[in-house]
Amino acid sequence: MKTLMLGNEAVARGLYEAGCSFVSSYPGTPSTEITECIARYQEVYAEWAPNEKVAMEAAFGASLAGKRSFCAMKHVGLNVAADPLFTVGYTGVNAGFVIGVADDAGMHSSQNEQDSRHYARAAKIPMLEPADSAEALAFTKLAYQMSEEFDTPVFIKMCTRVSHSQSVVEPGERIEVSKTYEKNPQKYIMMPGNAKRRHPIVEERTEKLTQWAETAQINRIEDGADRKMGIITSSTSYQYVKEVCGDRYPVLKIGMIWPLPKQKILDFAAGVEQLVVVEELDSFIENHCRQLGLACIGKETFPCIDEFSQNLVAQKLGVGIENGTKLDAAIPARPPVMCAGCPHRGLFYTLAKNKVTALGDIGCYTLGAVPPLAALDTTICMGASISGMHGFTKAGGGEGRKVVAVIGDSTFMHSGVTGLINMAYNESCGTVIIVDNSITGMTGHQQNPTTGFNLKGDPCTKIDLETLCCAVGINRVRVVDPYDLAQVDAAIKEETATDEPSVIISRRPCALLKYVKHKKPIIANSDKCIGCKACMKIGCPAISIVDKKARIDNTLCTGCGVCGQLCKFDALTAEKED
Repeated sequence: MKTLMLGNEAVARGLYEAGCSFVSSYPGTPSTEITECIARYQEVYAEWAPNEKVAMEAAFGASLAGKRSFCAMKHVGLNVAADPLFTVGYTGVNAGFVIGVADDAGMHSSQNEQDSRHYARAAKIPMLEPADSAEALAFTKLAYQMSEEFDTPVFIKMCTRVSHSQSVVEPGERIEVSKTYEKNPQKYIMMPGNAKRRHPIVEERTEKLTQWAETAQINRIEDGADRKMGIITSSTSYQYVKEVCGDRYPVLKIGMIWPLPKQKILDFAAGVEQLVVVEELDSFIENHCRQLGLACIGKETFPCIDEFSQNLVAQKLGVGIENGTKLDAAIPARPPVMCAGCPHRGLFYTLAKNKVTALGDIGCYTLGAVPPLAALDTTICMGASISGMHGFTKAGGGEGRKVVAVIGDSTFMHSGVTGLINMAYNESCGTVIIVDNSITGMTGHQQNPTTGFNLKGDPCTKIDLETLCCAVGINRVRVVDPYDLAQVDAAIKEETATDEPSVIISRRPCALLKYVKHKKPIIANSDKCIGCKACMKIGCPAISIVDKKARIDNTLCTGCGVCGQLCKFDALTAEKED
């Protein structure tokens, strides 16, 4: 029976139907829901790994054991997994091994616009790129067939729009696949002698895949009446082209983005007067066409930054929209802000008040960089706050010793603990603040090794942050409640004044967790309020100034009481609990 599915949900369904038995991932928007959805199928073992490198290595191990496996990550997560990626491209697989990567053109929740297609070419691993949910399901199943036929891992490349858009799919039945593991040192032990013998096999595989791409149905030509222009495109760009042009121009829709066909593109180009390549981000298909000796219109017309849209494609092609509705109205921006009651707010306010140099990290606490808090100095990548602070302090940066690194509990387990080990080993000064909100907040409340629950919500081993920090050589470890501004202020002053590395764990659960019981909303007393706006310094969305007086939005306020600690006139008070 046909049904609507998100692209990520459709990938998960494809995993299920293809007989995938093992999934290991690290949450990262826009890829997260693939693993959350596959976890609902009891036939599939699914887990959150501490980071993407571990996830890929675990998935390879499951493939080696004879079970079809999968790992998912966002584009920057693929950087973390790059080390095993390039080598498993050499070893090949036993049972099918599929790697899901989701790009984020437009940087809706990312620190860069990375084009993952380059990884497929560099690692010499085939990459399939679905354009809707139906293709996401079908391509995932196809990926396992290709993986086992060509002895290779296979990429499924998603993007924000395909991952998070719904379209019609028709679910099928599951098949069961299992293979026997046989010891094969020449294939799987990648010491130089064996690796040298594997490299020619990889190159031969690429040639075979290129030939496969010439006749593969996922690389299809759609005819058009007007041959003055022919368009080569893929993924969401294909959807925009079809919305804008309908069946007016011939289209070569690419489903396997690497390796790309050669003769098929040459034949397509020969049948049109002008060749146009429509692709988001880098000139990947365009460069391939130019290497084939073809003249084409590409990035000199279509930008290499941001997402495309039907309006942009219509404008650049110089045509009107034949299907769909053109959107002319400007959509107002919605500035990012930490939630009301967010436990990070009090910490960042205190850091800013003390004029601390704070190296930030990846998580919802990155919003501490946004005014009025403006408490962070850097955000680079997962785990970089601690390593960066070490280099910063060793190089004599900052005012005195008032330098901190701010990192979340999940990010600390992902790649922060190695930076802390480096600090202890190399006797660095600086204070690491682990903002422990008891969940992986930024990507939608996934469990992590510090929460005590696994992906399916079952109780499991819980990593104790205090013990772990002490074990790697940090002698000064303390826990504070970020709702208690005086306690946080004292801890920051004391720890940034020491001559050794220290850790402050700012611990309070995320305000959006279902099990968190909030207090009654704060009461704003207009008679006592003098309109000084001290309460506005924390940037809480529940507080506003109306007629020069503070006002509390009871639908947002969680009663955390941080604002009341800033008011010297007792105008913001807690309501008595029943």
